Amino acid sequence: MIIVRKLIKRFGLKTVLRGLDFQVEPGEFVALLGPNGAGKTTFLRILASLSRPTLGQVQIAGFRLPDQAAALRRRLGVVSHLPLLYGDLTAEENLRFYARMYGLEQETRRVAEVLDVVGLTARRRDLVRTFSRGMQQRLAIGRAVLHDPDVMLFDEPHTGLDQDACVMLDQVLSEVAARGRTVVMTSHDLARAADLASRFDVLSRGVIGASIQRSQINPNDLLAFYRQAVADGNGAGSTTARSQEVRP
Repeated sequence: MIIVRKLIKRFGLKTVLRGLDFQVEPGEFVALLGPNGAGKTTFLRILASLSRPTLGQVQIAGFRLPDQAAALRRRLGVVSHLPLLYGDLTAEENLRFYARMYGLEQETRRVAEVLDVVGLTARRRDLVRTFSRGMQQRLAIGRAVLHDPDVMLFDEPHTGLDQDACVMLDQVLSEVAARGRTVVMTSHDLARAADLASRFDVLSRGVIGASIQRSQINPNDLLAFYRQAVADGNGAGSTTARSQEVRP
C-alpha cells in the first residue's frame, strides 16, 4: 500500500531525511515513533502530498508522488498540525464542502454521522473560528474519516485533545483499523501507540532505525525498544539489519 525508497528531504543545507526506506502492507497500522526533530512530521507531509521530496521514490495505493498527488488525495485521510478547515464556515458546512469535493453519496447522513462520532453535533452550526484548538482537532478528525479513505495519516493526533476527546479518537482509530484501512500515525505517547498499532517503527536521524511487529514485543518493553533504537539509529546499515531481524 505504501512503498518508500531512498527518500531524501533537504531544507537548504539541512538534510532531514537521509535515504529513508519504508513499506506498509494493506491493513497495517504503523506507529511512527521518534524524538523531536527526527523528521516524523516532514515524512508524513511528504506521504500526504503536502511537501515534495528532494530525492527518492514514494508510492501510495499505486499512485506515485508527487506526480499523481491529485489522484491520490481522494484515497487519503490526513490529520496534521494544520486543521485544514475554513474558519468562516460552520462545522457542518466544512464537512459538507469536503463531502462534495469527494463526491460522497448520502452527504447529509454521512455528515451527521461524523459530527456525532466526533462529538460536535451540538456545535454543528457554529463558525469554526470560534472553536478551541481541541474542537478544531475533533473536526479535523471528522474531515479525515468522512470519505472512509483507504490510507489514513495522523500526525500526533492526540495533541490538544482533552481526555474525552482522546478516548473518542482511540475509538475512531480502532474502528478504522478494524475495517482494514492502512494507518500511519506519529506519536510520542508510547502507551497509546502500544494499544492501537500493529507495528512500531522508530525514526531516528533521518532513517528508520528499527521496526518490530506488535506480536513480537511485550507492550511493557516498548519504551526500552524505542530508547535502544534511538541510541543505535545512526545510518541505513543498522536500519536494514534490524528490519530484517524483526519483520516476518
